[in-house]
Amino acid sequence: MKLNRRQFILKLVLGSFSFVVLDAFWLETNFIEWTEHDISESESNKIKAIHLTDLHLHSIKSVHKSIAERINQERPDVIFFTGDSVERNKNLPVLEDFLNLINAHIPKIAILGNKESSGRIDLHKLKDVYVNRNGILLVNEPYLLKTKNRKINIVGLDDLVHGHPDFRKSTNNINKSLPTIILNHCPAYREQIDHISVELEIKPKLILSGHTHGGQVTFFGKPIFTPLGSGEYVKGWYNNQISKMYVSKGIGTTYFPIRFGARAEASIFYI
Repeated sequence: MKLNRRQFILKLVLGSFSFVVLDAFWLETNFIEWTEHDISESESNKIKAIHLTDLHLHSIKSVHKSIAERINQERPDVIFFTGDSVERNKNLPVLEDFLNLINAHIPKIAILGNKESSGRIDLHKLKDVYVNRNGILLVNEPYLLKTKNRKINIVGLDDLVHGHPDFRKSTNNINKSLPTIILNHCPAYREQIDHISVELEIKPKLILSGHTHGGQVTFFGKPIFTPLGSGEYVKGWYNNQISKMYVSKGIGTTYFPIRFGARAEASIFYI
């Protein structure tokens, strides 16, 4: 059957629209982009870390099972969770289920996001969820990570939008001669981190952030909207003379269960 020009254009438009819908509602939300970054200064004793952010867990889906499977295959030395893992107290059992899918021997270090704060998550219960699964929740406090005969400062900050991040307080007692990794949900707080780092003579090795979802819906690389606390940051690397920051697009979604031009992401870092 021969198509006339109008029929051809109609089929082309319908086909394109169907692909966009498939991509936005399924492909970009369910097929995780795994990115790898080597910021190590030596070929020996590299610390392998996986960065997860903005899980927005409501139920365990195939995508979460695939993430856990990949983590168990990679066998990282530590997993960093940079906030918005859950939005309501009723979702804490789902976070437990997700963490139970991951090898219990892998250390987990987490911070709060704006959703834990706005959802009034019970912090005692949230801390217990992590602690009972070889993890720790940091709220404006440091943690000394010891692995592979190395020591690294991990600084976990409170959320910027609904909390009170305090980088100065968080670094009061750290050993400044050690590498320092900062877990900071909202990338807009990066300016304060840089300012205080210069003042206190701290040299951040890496800042890990999320929150933006990479724009979640973008056209030609430009997001329609980024949430309060994003600042000028959307996704990827932002480096200056003081610090290196990586903003992950994260796993979950908010408001609408779609992504377009902002595929869900998990990252592997060699430190």
